[in-house]
Amino acid sequence: MVTNTRLWLEKMVVGLNLCPFSSSVIARGQVRYAVCDATSDTELKQFYLNELERLLGANENDIATSLLMFTQGLEAFDDYLDVLDWFEQLLEQADLTEHVQLASFHPQYQFEGVARNDLSHFTNRAPYPTIHLLRQDQMTKVLAQVSDPEKIYEDNIETLKKLGRQQVEKLCPWGK
Repeated sequence: MVTNTRLWLEKMVVGLNLCPFSSSVIARGQVRYAVCDATSDTELKQFYLNELERLLGANENDIATSLLMFTQGLEAFDDYLDVLDWFEQLLEQADLTEHVQLASFHPQYQFEGVARNDLSHFTNRAPYPTIHLLRQDQMTKVLAQVSDPEKIYEDNIETLKKLGRQQVEKLCPWGK
């Protein structure tokens, strides 16, 4: 699972520069890969809270960011979105939204209101249901250096369109 996620990061995220901030933390080994086999609400909540605590308790030079990968129970995109919403609520209840933000990735990621076959969905498709914990202060620093942060997403879509469906699906076969 971790190997497949690392390959996805290398080929898609870094290789296509879909996230211009990722290459340095990956190169320095500052990404934590956490695998969750839990299916019950209690276990999922505990896993999430443990990972939040681990990230916030670590020096950012050791763990800059964490990828939480889920092995079971979140294969259906709607189920995944329910857990993502729940995790957002837990983050708010713990008053941690100014410290951590969540990014979401799923093998069948689907932006609301966008045609099902649109290549834009591949910007958020990953081999496994994944929730990315990002340090808010780091994001603020890197985004301050970008004149138009929204352009990153637009550029990503253009990159995928230039590659074409066949090449994108070859790089991201789980997202077909």
